[in-house]
Amino acid sequence: MTDKVCLIVGGGRGMGAATAREMHQRGYRLALMSPSESCEVLAEELGGVAHRGKAESGDDIRAAFDLALHTYGRIDAVLIHVGGPPKGDLLEIPDEEWDRANDMVLKPVIRMARLVTPVMEKQGGGSIVCITTYSAFEPSLMFPTSSVYRVGVSSFAKLYSDRYGAANIRMNCLLPGFTDSLDLPEKYAKMSALGRLGRAEEQGRAAAFLLSDDSSYITGQSLRVDGGVTWAM
Repeated sequence: MTDKVCLIVGGGRGMGAATAREMHQRGYRLALMSPSESCEVLAEELGGVAHRGKAESGDDIRAAFDLALHTYGRIDAVLIHVGGPPKGDLLEIPDEEWDRANDMVLKPVIRMARLVTPVMEKQGGGSIVCITTYSAFEPSLMFPTSSVYRVGVSSFAKLYSDRYGAANIRMNCLLPGFTDSLDLPEKYAKMSALGRLGRAEEQGRAAAFLLSDDSSYITGQSLRVDGGVTWAM
């Protein structure tokens, strides 16, 4: 084991859990959060700690941060992976659902950044990664609130990287395509240039790359790991 610590919001299942396993293999100690007991089960398996809570709750974000810091005394890497926000026909989505999407997607990133940045500054650096979506830059009417707010996360990541790069703190976004952990029908696999769904383990390896020193000169970026679903160069 190294002395490095990774805190994962949304670390109970799917891509978050895959990232936890990958970071564990790299020697990081883990603090996990998810809305269900899945984070507790995985933390026990991997020798970490867990807090059961929701990303949209500022109190739960604070509790997960406090647990990681009080347990290990440091936080070197943070992954923020939240569930899908509300869907619907574009102009039929009520105000409260747009507000809920903001609470689910963007606010957790800002809240966690406020908490962890002073810690990382004292340590001499760190890395924050936000898992968002392929539709952040090619918005889809299938995912309207997600498309709107997750591109906001990319904008925040760029602003943050400009502000805190001199402190050796990096923030990047991972933009996954359709992934097997989401239990999607076959038609989504055919949207990929590779003709298949991505595997959660593939996303986990990409996230671990961005979280670790392997990507030490990458910051403020949004990395598409979508199997060629999007067209942008």
